[in-house]
Amino acid sequence: MLYQSMNTIALFTTLNVIVLLWVGTLHNPFKALFALVKELVTTPRFFILFAAMAGILMLNKYELQFEQEYFNYHKDFTPMIFGWEGSFVKHLQELFYSPWITPILAYFYLLVFQALIIGSIGVYLIQHNKAHVYATCYAILINYAMAIPFFLLFPVNEAWSYQPAGVTFYMLEVFPDFESVYRPLSGLNNCFPSLHTSLSVTMAILAFRSGNKRWAIITGVSAALIVFSIFYLGIHWLSDMIAGSLLGIFASTLGIYLGRLTHQKARTTSLYNKLTN
Repeated sequence: MLYQSMNTIALFTTLNVIVLLWVGTLHNPFKALFALVKELVTTPRFFILFAAMAGILMLNKYELQFEQEYFNYHKDFTPMIFGWEGSFVKHLQELFYSPWITPILAYFYLLVFQALIIGSIGVYLIQHNKAHVYATCYAILINYAMAIPFFLLFPVNEAWSYQPAGVTFYMLEVFPDFESVYRPLSGLNNCFPSLHTSLSVTMAILAFRSGNKRWAIITGVSAALIVFSIFYLGIHWLSDMIAGSLLGIFASTLGIYLGRLTHQKARTTSLYNKLTN
């Protein structure tokens, strides 16, 4: 079974990354791993940036535990969100629901989403686009750094869990053990903003700005399907998507600026060292 455990999810995510790297570059996908190791060993700036990105991902992983054990804050802004947008998600589900669509969108939500993020770094490493490698790492950092405070201070429950919304959690049709297997990675009230939206939009914008048309098409189509899936599967509110889209635009724009700046400084330092040695 595809979603039997986090191990199978990790395995199929890895396979997705390999396929995406090959399709996105038409090169040996394993070149990305060698390029990553080389860059970590030879470029201190990238090592620090990569470590910071890994750190923010770990912080997000333990945010729910911190909230439950140390953060005595029990606000719930879900009724306010529902009051703003009403039954938008319910009506969308009723309009588009079909048993054959559900597994496709669940696949994009669970597997392709993660593969896009990892694959983006790999694609730019293979193509020696160091400015975009930096930009992707910066953008991921920005997304999580700005989202985590909202998760703590502006808790919003997933749409399906708020009974007045009348939303169905279609994820359970293909992943019955979602709540026990996948839920520990994301709190029920970590809805606003939608990181699935913000990171998907971020990867798509970065791809369009990279000049790789093939990768731009892949990330653009995937982002559209992932954003649609957050409504169809009954997880996010429209407000989450709007906030996530704005965050993705901001994170990608700032990430590209910082990435180019970091790459330029690295080149200048390298040139200076060559001239002085």
